[in-house]
Amino acid sequence: MHEFHWTHTLITVVVVLAVIMGACAYLILLERKTAAFIQDRLGPNRVGPHGLLQPIADGLKFLFKEEVIPRRADRLLFLMAPAVAMGTALFAFAVVPFGPTSVPPDPPPPDATMQQVRQYEIALAEYKASYQFVIAPGLDIGILFVFAIGSLSVYGVILGGWASNNKYSFIGGLRSSAQLISYEIPLGLSVLGVLLMAGSLNLERILDVQTRYGWFILYQPLAFLLFLVSAFAETNRLPFDLAEAEQELVGGFHTEYSGLKFGMFFLGEYTHMITTSFLLSILFLGGWHCPFLAEPAHTGMVGTIVKLMVLALKVFGFIMLYMIIRWTIPRFRFDQLMALAWKVLIPLALANFVCVVIVQEFGWSWVWLTLASIALFFGAGYFGTRSQTTPQPV
Repeated sequence: MHEFHWTHTLITVVVVLAVIMGACAYLILLERKTAAFIQDRLGPNRVGPHGLLQPIADGLKFLFKEEVIPRRADRLLFLMAPAVAMGTALFAFAVVPFGPTSVPPDPPPPDATMQQVRQYEIALAEYKASYQFVIAPGLDIGILFVFAIGSLSVYGVILGGWASNNKYSFIGGLRSSAQLISYEIPLGLSVLGVLLMAGSLNLERILDVQTRYGWFILYQPLAFLLFLVSAFAETNRLPFDLAEAEQELVGGFHTEYSGLKFGMFFLGEYTHMITTSFLLSILFLGGWHCPFLAEPAHTGMVGTIVKLMVLALKVFGFIMLYMIIRWTIPRFRFDQLMALAWKVLIPLALANFVCVVIVQEFGWSWVWLTLASIALFFGAGYFGTRSQTTPQPV
């Protein structure tokens, strides 16, 4: 990771946190409006014009609401759980590019000449001088950092369920931990093919490869679908919100939480939703790249604004997909949820990874990956349908 002036980093952190917090508040309003539209209702429309001040009213209500802690709860862990859930979601965003970036220069080889070293120093100085739309630019293990930090969110769920000293909360925490751990496997396996094709864990380099050779969704549509489904489970969104099944678990792992602590759990969920939307856009849709428009200049205000708008539209599209799916597909049963991960997604992700390894090893065209993804998808659908229609022995 390269050294940048700390003031630039501090300003970027403050601005990004402020934007994410504001976006989470108004995403809740957007989801309520979307739900009202689908159900032929009006939704929030009393506080401010068209209900635009409703998030502020809800935030003030959370701040002034009474903080209740169960009598026999583990007080320390009970208070830590919301902070862990929210902190991990925010920390994972540190390496996610939220705008146009340039690729950091490769270091010279050990036997490099003085001219090569000098060229590297010049390129590095230019890279440091240009602003990168990412909090921690140049991190070579970017995607690994996101998965490592994101996987820690399960501790907030487990601690919240166990420390509440409530059986419903504890069962909800166990369900959620099993769900998160299970779906992290296909989530990571679906990205391995992208990393092999890009040849780097750096998200800026992955973006650069797609600007030169095409979006990875064209070559790995199956990996994109696997990542998308796993992201729904990782963010506890319907149809995978088994940890919050109201019919059987009252409210899941956060049953005993109220006030600001309850709001922190939801802010963590919406922040995680924003992060996964950015990752979907960056890993498979080229991030800020748009082949349908003339490529704007890499420098200049106009080019930067165009790239920011392109990336924002892609992220907004995925967020709207999260919200629409909530009112489209019914909730899975828990056995169906786990069977989907272990019997369908993980085998498909492994098969897709093997196809990428074979294509990369023999230097074949990436078009073969597209054909392999389509064949695996329809093959899994065909054999899955046959296994359901075949009568089972008693």
